[in-house]
Amino acid sequence: MRIGVVLAKDGGALPPLLRPFRLGLGGRIGSGRQYWSWIALQDVVGAFTFALQNENLSGPLNVVAPNPARVAEFVRTLAHVLHRPAMLPLPAFAVRALLGEMGQSLLLDSARVLPEKLQSAGYRFAFPKLRGALEAALRG
Repeated sequence: MRIGVVLAKDGGALPPLLRPFRLGLGGRIGSGRQYWSWIALQDVVGAFTFALQNENLSGPLNVVAPNPARVAEFVRTLAHVLHRPAMLPLPAFAVRALLGEMGQSLLLDSARVLPEKLQSAGYRFAFPKLRGALEAALRG
């Protein structure tokens, strides 16, 4: 299983992103053009369950939502859901200075991954769209 950026209220990638946004300090990360292949926690659990029950699935499986988002879109959507601005960008050099290689791989590298095997096998995502996934994660 290859898991994308997990959206959950109490874990995954979302909590560290929420802090600056709730303070009105959020903004695009790096150029904003890089893709993040994300997935709601409910769909992670659903995809694992589906894969365990489906004998036809084998090999690598991309556990990501069917609509990867560019960071700029992700940030705009998160700001909208939180009713906060997204005006203060975090430049790539700052990410590298603060987080080094980990920051590069987690925040700046682009990964536009699709769940082709899951969808072909018939998995139906509870949260295929970013806004719905973020709203559900924040409701917790």
